Amino acid sequence: MTLNSIIALFLAMVILASLPSISVLMVCTRTASGGFIHGFCTTLGIVLGDIIFILLAIWGLSFLAETMGGLFIFIKYLGSAYLIFLGIGLLRSCPVDEQPDNLALLRVDNSLVSSFLTGLFITLADQKATLFYLGFLPAFVNITQISYQETLVIIAVAIIAVGGVKLIYALMADKVSIYISAKTTQGIKIIAGCLMIIIGVILLF
Repeated sequence: MTLNSIIALFLAMVILASLPSISVLMVCTRTASGGFIHGFCTTLGIVLGDIIFILLAIWGLSFLAETMGGLFIFIKYLGSAYLIFLGIGLLRSCPVDEQPDNLALLRVDNSLVSSFLTGLFITLADQKATLFYLGFLPAFVNITQISYQETLVIIAVAIIAVGGVKLIYALMADKVSIYISAKTTQGIKIIAGCLMIIIGVILLF
């Protein structure tokens, strides 16, 4: 890979990661309902999912998709069910008649692992990511002649570009959540739960 191709790959990933998407929505949702640390963990899951697809694209995604098609379908259903489960848990965590006095009490007591898995499953369950990396990487690098060093460079570019953009979204969502009232935050939790269920259903079908 040349320096120009690395820069072009980085800029392309930054632009694509910045576009409104399910992953951006989920990072903001998890941050608004659980704090920046949850947005950070969701971002880690998204980045790991991207790295997995990069490795699959480099090592022969079409072959693996054909031989492991059943596994990909299972991951898709598992990810969708997990998002729906988290959405239901989010809705049940704050009853309508609840009147907390402190904004911090409205932070959802979800584990950081669940936020990480949310980001990972969103990426793995999205079949568009499969087609994206299969057609995206060959435009910047010769997959058939790529070295281990170049593979590490691509992974590093993805971590910085995708992870950096998602963290910026998480920071913005966290800053906004500080200045809103407790009642508004309760409403955000309800909306977030509904969105997670809807996203899970969308990915399922």
